[in-house]
Order: sequence, then structure tokens, then C-alpha cells
Amino acid sequence: MARVVIIGGGPGGYESALVAAQLGAEVTVVDADGLGGSAVLTDCVPSKTLIATAELMTEMAGAAELGIESRDHQGDLATVLEVDLAKVNARVKRLAADQSGDIARRLEREGVRVLRGRGRLDGPGRVVVELADGGDETFTADSVLVATGAAPRTLASAMPDGERILTWEQVYDLTEVPTEMIVVGSGVTGAEFASAYLALGIPVTLVSSRDRVLPGEDADAAQVLEDVLKRRGMNVLSRSRMESVTRSGDVVTVTLSDGREVQGSHCILALGSIPNTTDIGLDSAGVITDDGGFIKVDRVSRTSARGVYAAGDCTGVLMLASVAAMQGRIAMWHFLGDAVAPLDLKQVSSNVFTAPEIATVGWSQRAIDEGEIQAETVMLPLSGNARAKMQGVQDGFVKLFCRPGTGIVVGGVVVGPRASELIHPVSLAVAESITADQLAQAFTVYPSMSGSVAEAARRLHHV
Repeated sequence: MARVVIIGGGPGGYESALVAAQLGAEVTVVDADGLGGSAVLTDCVPSKTLIATAELMTEMAGAAELGIESRDHQGDLATVLEVDLAKVNARVKRLAADQSGDIARRLEREGVRVLRGRGRLDGPGRVVVELADGGDETFTADSVLVATGAAPRTLASAMPDGERILTWEQVYDLTEVPTEMIVVGSGVTGAEFASAYLALGIPVTLVSSRDRVLPGEDADAAQVLEDVLKRRGMNVLSRSRMESVTRSGDVVTVTLSDGREVQGSHCILALGSIPNTTDIGLDSAGVITDDGGFIKVDRVSRTSARGVYAAGDCTGVLMLASVAAMQGRIAMWHFLGDAVAPLDLKQVSSNVFTAPEIATVGWSQRAIDEGEIQAETVMLPLSGNARAKMQGVQDGFVKLFCRPGTGIVVGGVVVGPRASELIHPVSLAVAESITADQLAQAFTVYPSMSGSVAEAARRLHHV
């Protein structure tokens, strides 16, 4: 029986453990911070739970357009909705803990041993675990998978205090509603929190060092989002680099590199991530990292050390829970001799959970514009969609890319409510090399948002 030790209990760790157990290996997971890792406990699950509340607030803000009014007991119009942040965050933490518990029970049912502690490599096939209850335990493994994740990046000039200057992992301890929230960083994390707190009725200033919000996403999509955020009252400071963040009592001051100051009651730092790869014995095992400390892996998750694999944010490949999980599965399929296909990032669908959402898959508009691939493009606004009109949706679009000649769909972008769900047919088209005509000819419900995906595909038809 093959012996597998997995360091880290996040998506890359627990998903690889399930595959290894299914294939008959003896599996031990070493978990330091709670099963599910940051994805479940401090990142994806908590943030999207918070955003779910924000989505409801966004929908209620448009209720009057749909003919819905709220009145107080005297019959007067009541238009103010308020959020109880203590209750919201209590629910966030409860759901995260429940999800972590579900993972623990699943691993137990599959016969996976879970150790609470910190693991480190002591050569390619040895793992030493510093147990949380005290003492050490050493394992000899046929294969080791490192899935230690990453942590929020901080700067000496902008150190979080856990009270008013916060990383995205610390916001769920807030019980009072901020009077003015400053978000530093306009990438995915920054944009999601800025959008969520704005929807919760909190004034938000977003500090962006780049020309626009979401510089790494589709430019058309990012422009729609930025326009919506500004229309809803967000103060977006573009081309504004943060120099420092300080606190004096209840006031947080963000000083910009040009000398301007922005003040608020709270500040979220969304400055990127650093891998959790220090002091875990990578050198002793011969595992090579890049200049940023991320573990170098190939497309089947192998590191430079024989028998040592890595998955998830500690590899820096693409920081998504879905990618971490797939890297972990691929690693175990490869090691244990099962059928395996190398990781293909061009099939990865991702979503920015702002309002509206932005979902993407496959090749990007930027790659097409820069000549990396030849593709035809069509962009169809949602404003013409019957279901969108019924729901009061005015912003968003469907964009599809297909190869000239063959018509095979190679990518797409969806901007709108529940874009994370609407991207799935496009993801299937990309994964299975479906043509635009084939996508167009599949029945869609009328009226539905997904009808716009089929309509965009029809517009790519060539006689």
C-alpha cells in the first residue's frame, strides 16, 4: 500500500487526500489551521457568504423599479435598509466552521488520518510533524504533497492591527458598521470587498495604483464594473499608489505617494499574497522555489524533488480554489498511476464576485488583441435580454471568442448577475471544443439570461 503524506488541509490537500484514498493509498493529512484551509475558513467561503448578504441588499435597492415599496407601521414610505454586521459576520463564521466540519467528516469516512500540527519535510520522503498537542511524529512516505497555501501580503508601512487596519482574513471580526471604508488594492480581492461593503450601505473609497479597477480582467468587463461602482457612489482613486496606512484613535489615514491623504474609520489591505513556504524544509528535500518563494511545479504538479508534489496557492500557478483542488487530484492520479491529463489553464473558469459579477474562461481579449491567437469576437449587451429587462438588469454583456474557419469556441466573458452560473455553458464549449454553431443550436429556456449565450453564438455563424 502506497503511503502518502499531505501537508496542508485546504482544497489542494483534502481533495488530493480523497483521490489517494479512493485509489487505495494510506493517507495522512497534516493540518495546521483547520480543514478547508483559507479557502473555507478565511477566504472564499466567508467572503462569498458576506457577498450573498450584499447581493440581497443590491436587489432590494432596485425593488422600487419593479414596483415594490416598503412602508412603516404608519403607512409612510420606509426606504432605509440597514445591515447588522455582527449578525452577518456571526453567520459567516458559522457557515465556514460547518463547511470545515463537513470536510473533516468526509475524510474520516474515507479512512484518511488527519493530524493537527505543522508539517515540514526532512528530506524527500520524510515528514516531521510538530503536533498541536505537543511532541513530534515522523513519517516515511512514498509521496509527499505540499499544499500549504498563502497568506495576505503586508507592508512595514501598512501593518494591520486587526481592529481598523485589516487584511481580508480579519474583516469577519467586525461587529460595528464602518462609517467609511477604505480598500487599498483594486485586484479581485479588493474589488470584491469594495463592492460588497458599498452594497451594504457603507461609503467606500477604493485606492487603485492602476488605470482602472481589475487590471488583470477583461477591459470591457472592468469598465462596466467601474462605471457601476461610481454610479452607486463609490470613490475610485485611479493611478493612486498607497505610501502608508496609519491609525489615530478611530481614524485611519491612507497616505498616497503624491502626498494626498484619505481618511476613514476602517481600511482593508488587499495587496496580494505570499506563499507559506518558509521553514517547511523545502531545501532539505531539494524542492526549488522561484524568487517569490512559490514552489515550481510542472503540469502534473511535480516539484524538482522526486516523489514530492505541490498544489494550490503555494505554487502561484493560478490562485483559485478550483485550480488548487485540480492540482491536488492530478498529483495523486499521476503518482498512483491512474489516468491523468496535465493541467490546462485555458479551461479554467473564474469569477469575480462583485455586483455585477464577472466570469471568464479560456483565451482572453488581451491575448487576441496581442496576436497570441486568432479569434473572432462578438459582444452582446444584456440590456436587450427579455429576462434581464424583467429583473431590472441594465448592466452587463456576453462576449464569445471563436476560431476563424472552424468556429470552435475558445473563450468567453459574462458580466451580470450570477455570471458565475452563466459561464458554465461557455466552459463546456471550451473544454469540449464545441463550435459556436453547436452552442447556438442547443435549446435555451425563454426567457432566460442564458439565452444571451446562445444568441451571441448565433451571431458568430458564417454561411
